[in-house]
Amino acid sequence: MRSPSPISRQSGFSLIEVLVTLIILLLGLLGLVGLMLTGQRAEAESYQRTQALILLQDMIGRINANRSVAGCYAFTADPVNGLPYLGTGAAAAPACSLGTVQAYTMANGDLAAWSSLLAGAAETNASGNVGAMIGARGCVSYDSVSGVYLVSVAWLGVGKTVAPGAGLGCGKGLYGDEARRRVVSATLQIANLN
Repeated sequence: MRSPSPISRQSGFSLIEVLVTLIILLLGLLGLVGLMLTGQRAEAESYQRTQALILLQDMIGRINANRSVAGCYAFTADPVNGLPYLGTGAAAAPACSLGTVQAYTMANGDLAAWSSLLAGAAETNASGNVGAMIGARGCVSYDSVSGVYLVSVAWLGVGKTVAPGAGLGCGKGLYGDEARRRVVSATLQIANLN
């Protein structure tokens, strides 16, 4: 009796090997897709944070440019809860009448412009403002004891992280899940040279 040739003994294994290779390749591609999604989420978070920092520095610059009526910019009376705020869903910016007409007119214009930027007016499409951040809101509060202004920008993050600290109330309770609320802030102290 003749023994079967080595080729005929392995005739079914090549198809199984191809299927195993395809499965391994498919798992690798699924991992790559997951990595791409994570990268896109991180890129969106980074872009929103950059835009928030730009708007934060914008308001600090506006206050510094109009120091004589810096009190006009401190519109957030309840810094613990971040109310009132400017930006998405906010009422009109509060009017101020401190100092000279020119100074408070500039301050009122600055607050209205900042609110508009927070609401996304810098980027528009056919449907309206699209903005750079999701649900951006801004707060400026003043601590009379320390003489420090706290400027904050809050927005809705893409994924969950840790909720902002208790001292950062801007946007508090407005995004559903506090773990998705993002806040950047900076302090500003204006010297009293009188």
